[in-house]
Amino acid sequence: MKLDIDDYRVKPGKRLRLDRHDPNDTGRFRSEEEAEAKLEKGVLKLADLQERLYAQDRWSVLLVLQAMDAAGKDSTVKHVMRGLNPMGTQVVSFKVPSAEELDHDYMWRSLKALPERGRIGVFNRSHYEEVLVVRVHEELLARQHLPAQLVTKRIWKERFEDIVAIEKYLSRNGTVIRKCFLHVSKKEQRKRFLERLDNPAKNWKFSEADLDERALWSGYVNAYEEALSATSTPEAPWFVVPADNKWFAHLLVAEILIDTLKGLDLNYPELTTTEQRALGRARRRLSEGTTRGRARQP
Repeated sequence: MKLDIDDYRVKPGKRLRLDRHDPNDTGRFRSEEEAEAKLEKGVLKLADLQERLYAQDRWSVLLVLQAMDAAGKDSTVKHVMRGLNPMGTQVVSFKVPSAEELDHDYMWRSLKALPERGRIGVFNRSHYEEVLVVRVHEELLARQHLPAQLVTKRIWKERFEDIVAIEKYLSRNGTVIRKCFLHVSKKEQRKRFLERLDNPAKNWKFSEADLDERALWSGYVNAYEEALSATSTPEAPWFVVPADNKWFAHLLVAEILIDTLKGLDLNYPELTTTEQRALGRARRRLSEGTTRGRARQP
């Protein structure tokens, strides 16, 4: 069953309205079993594409995951990346900035965590926290040691402009960026919070501060709508991923990655004539060693 990822892409230049996106949407899929069967095939396809990406060593891919609390970022990483070679992937989770990080510009910690060529990197939260959490909690700006004259009413628009410019720069240097907002409903978030409270194995995931953030829901919705509208570009598009059904969110994120990698025309490196001759010599030496029955030291 085909899944059209463009249905979930945030169109550049258009104001996003999250209330027009159904968090419970599952496309044409009507069951978890149906989606899981497609995801299994997708994971195998991802593994093949990742191997070619790693061998070619030209492109890098960055997947950005942003969401409200309990939207399923961790489980998305777990299910989508499960079949990939750890050598070719890296996952970075961004927490509260350290003292060292606060003494640098807000992009510093993200830029130094970018994936190398040939790798798929995942940002579990990202530089977008600086126009989301920091915007909702503007008191956090005071901790960033910014000169007072730079903290103006235009600061969020300026940060949008800077992020777009940096992402365009990265794309021009071989880093392909795809950004997913896992769109969970307030009702579903409440359900998942209660599950964390009721399940001893998930108690550690819950903090009372989560409820304080939940109380600021409308502020976060406004911040997300503005940020995604201003920073979804052809080079680094945003996708609104319905997340009330985790199984559909996993499938859609996997399909976005597959579509991205397929668009890179990935191939194994072609050997030069000199390298092909070296392989021929190696084959002859191995064959001679086998026919002569001599043990060779590795």
